[in-house]
Amino acid sequence: MSRALVLAMAVIIYPASAGAQSFVSIFKGLPSDFVHLADPSSLLILGSTGGASLALHPKDQSIALKTNDPDQFYSAGDLLGQGALHAAAGLAVYVGGRMSHSERVGQLGVDLLQAQIVSGLITDGLKVAANRTRPDGARYSFPSGHSSSAFATASVLQRRYGWKVGVPSYAVASYVGASRIAGSHHYVTDVLFGAGIGIAAGRATTFQLRGANVSVNPTIARNSASLNFSITQP
Repeated sequence: MSRALVLAMAVIIYPASAGAQSFVSIFKGLPSDFVHLADPSSLLILGSTGGASLALHPKDQSIALKTNDPDQFYSAGDLLGQGALHAAAGLAVYVGGRMSHSERVGQLGVDLLQAQIVSGLITDGLKVAANRTRPDGARYSFPSGHSSSAFATASVLQRRYGWKVGVPSYAVASYVGASRIAGSHHYVTDVLFGAGIGIAAGRATTFQLRGANVSVNPTIARNSASLNFSITQP
């Protein structure tokens, strides 16, 4: 919901103008982005993370007890995963591209903003529908909005710039997801499906680009839980 607030403010601060990459064009492209969520690669990501979440759901409580770690190492995850921050960053890139007359930079901003809109709408809708209680007692646990935001950005950056940028981007997103579990803000299944939503949203908004297929799988050890990524080149 914070992502929507940033975008609403942007319409006022930076009104649409005629020509390519106008602010209105961001919203005009959203219907096709949602359509491309049905592409085989996106469906595979959503299906695998959704299926894994269902399978792991009965173990959520026990995993949460084993992985709870309120260490300061994870403190930055709350900021790095905020949807408003990612939407604001995408807006800044878009405005920078417009001001510098760089179509490439402007399009990156469009992709980042659209990925946040798509992932945010899906995430917030599911949060309200599921109304799941978080491990810390708060509401709206499933799925993790911080995870969907971070992974949406990582997915766009990987598609745009390849794995030299994608690897560190996904590493940061994974850190965000781990921080949500360690801080008892989310269950592992919240983070897992949030990651799937983010990756699928990023791929849907950059459907015109060819890139590697990414699959996400959880690994549960005795005292830990992790997300593993496998990459298949086209």
